[in-house]
Amino acid sequence: MSDMTNTPNKSDEKSMLQKRLPIIVVGIAAILGFVFLRDYLNFETLSNNREALIEFRDANYILAVLGFIAIYIMIVAFSLPGAAIATLTGGFLFATFPGVLYNIIAATTGATAIFMAARLGFGDRLAARMEAGEGLVKKIKDGIDENQWSMLFLIRFIPAVPFFVANLVPALVDVPVRRFVISTFFGIIPGSIVYTSVGAGLGEVFARGETPNLGIIFEPHILLPMLGLCALSLLPVVLKALRGKEGI
Repeated sequence: MSDMTNTPNKSDEKSMLQKRLPIIVVGIAAILGFVFLRDYLNFETLSNNREALIEFRDANYILAVLGFIAIYIMIVAFSLPGAAIATLTGGFLFATFPGVLYNIIAATTGATAIFMAARLGFGDRLAARMEAGEGLVKKIKDGIDENQWSMLFLIRFIPAVPFFVANLVPALVDVPVRRFVISTFFGIIPGSIVYTSVGAGLGEVFARGETPNLGIIFEPHILLPMLGLCALSLLPVVLKALRGKEGI
């Protein structure tokens, strides 16, 4: 009788471990990447290898594109350091366009991979607990559900929100995959254009022996339009709140 009772429990534990394995792998890879790769995935490495990269691109353009996208996907999917450098590299190797397109495709694909890993491991279960809960937690979940599009675009438009946070949080509140992919693809376009264009000008930066200004996104002529996009993404939330007050 005892064996029959324990068998389902062991099966459930094994199933849960299998579900959480992808996010566990991501976590381990992120830690190892931070420890061993942070000194390599940086601007100095790009500067030191720029000539070799250009030669390889000129000799094997399609392979260079595919290899770049694959590496960028892994950086994002495993939350490795160097996503900003990867975006700069996309501009440096492939110009603002089509470099920005390659950057957006790679970043969206990598973000979706970590989103799926987190959702498989924790998302559905946590969302179910939040749905079954009461009080403040339930209100927060309901608020996100009612304004998902606005919230998803908002966390992409705000430069201060870390990319990996914007990938994980939606998975934990049961955001549909399609909605996540669409909001990620279009939401990262403004920032991607800025950093890719900076990368496209790295040749001159290298020639002067300088480093690129990665804080450019916080300069007024860049930041103000992005804040405008943030305000635009919040407009449906504001209108809904006003309508709610009118109905009271």
